This record gives sequence, structure tokens and C-alpha cells, in this order.
Amino acid sequence: MADAPALLIERHPDRVVATLNRPETRNAIDQSAIDQLHALCAELESEPRTLILTGSGGVFASGADIAQLRDRRADDARKGINAMAFIRVNELPMPVIAAIDGFALGGGAELAFAADIRIGTPALKIGSPETGLGIIAAAGATWRLRELIGESRASELLLTGRIIDADTALAWGLVSSVHDADDLLAAAHRLADRIAANDRLATQYTKRALRAPRDQHPAIELELQAELFESPEKYRRMTEFLEKRSGR
Repeated sequence: MADAPALLIERHPDRVVATLNRPETRNAIDQSAIDQLHALCAELESEPRTLILTGSGGVFASGADIAQLRDRRADDARKGINAMAFIRVNELPMPVIAAIDGFALGGGAELAFAADIRIGTPALKIGSPETGLGIIAAAGATWRLRELIGESRASELLLTGRIIDADTALAWGLVSSVHDADDLLAAAHRLADRIAANDRLATQYTKRALRAPRDQHPAIELELQAELFESPEKYRRMTEFLEKRSGR
């Protein structure tokens, strides 16, 4: 259906589920999907909630839409059409969970790399085969993947175009857990439940510290912690903890 949205969005008070929905292209990421990602990011920047990203039809995303990518020129490359959207996803205030079934290739892998937590299914196939198409992985893989799995493994994947399976992705730490396909979204919600049980501001500050460059540490933690030490929620939660421990 040509008029169907590229991104299906399900909103909850503490989370949003966004499902890539272009089954005719195995959820290839086109300009419409990018536009909808930007709109969703604007919403989550103003009203922070955990984001669960997933794909429909047993596929996360087969890559960027080659039909559109083939016709892009140098000026399009310099705009960083996908890169800017994925940076925005990565910088959302609350955690982003990628629930990956089946293929996550090229731009689809780079969207998954932008998440804070990645989980998969036994059918997961993830990689960056861009050099086989005469381009590079320019939407985050060349720097995010090195941070996620180390320089040697990132170099192997990016320079060979190798696509790895779920067992390898789990062993390398690219995904943190593997679940049956019918339990994948439920597993993502269980993670979101654990996040929701914690203090929202402390969660946002933890993500901010995790994303900060090395030269900002430990100053950034100390400043963020100073703010949290003045938080009524910190006092309430610690008081509740102490009362439970004492059996009150």
C-alpha cells in the first residue's frame, strides 16, 4: 500500500514503539521514513519517553532505499540525510531500544547502532555491505561500530562487507540478548518496564553521561550528580528504600 506510513507509531505514557513498515522493500529506509523519524524525535525531545524501534514482517530494515540512493549526488551526500536522523535518535533524552528480527543491513544496521540497547532473534543478520554498492557506510557505522565492538572487528565488518548472525552478534556484544521472534517485542517491553521503574531524570542523566566524550569525565558526572542530590525524588526513593530495609 503506497499510502501506508513508513513508520507505525504506538504511543504509551512512558514509551513509544516505532515500527518500520515498508514490507514491499523489506523496510528499506526511504526519505519518508527519515522525515517521520525526525518528527518522532521532535516529539520525544519535548516529551521524553523510551523509544522501541522494530520492523514489520520479520525484518528490521534491509538498508537505505537503493532506488532513492542510486540517484543521489555529491550534494545529497554532504547533507547526511540518514546520518543526521540517526544522530538525533542516538541523542534522544531517554533510552532507545532496537528490537531486531531478520535483516538489519546498511542503513538499517546504522539505525540499530544508534540505539542504546539492541536485542535480536535467532534470525538476525546484521552488517554493512555498502562497499559492494560503491559507497561507504556514512550514517554512523564507521565510528559507532568501532565504539561498540572494537576497532579490529569493526574493520573486518566494514572492509569486507561481512554480515554476521545472531550468535556472533551476541558473542561480540553487538546485541545484549537473543529471543524467539514471538517474544522479541515483549522482551523489549520488559526492558522498557525496568527503565520506567527507575527515576526518569536519573535515567536521562545516566544516558547523558554515557554519551559524553572522555575528556568531559568525571566533571559531567559530578555536576549531574549534584543536581540529582537536590532532587525530591532522590530523597523519596532513598527514604522508601531505608524504610523497607528496616521493615517499617
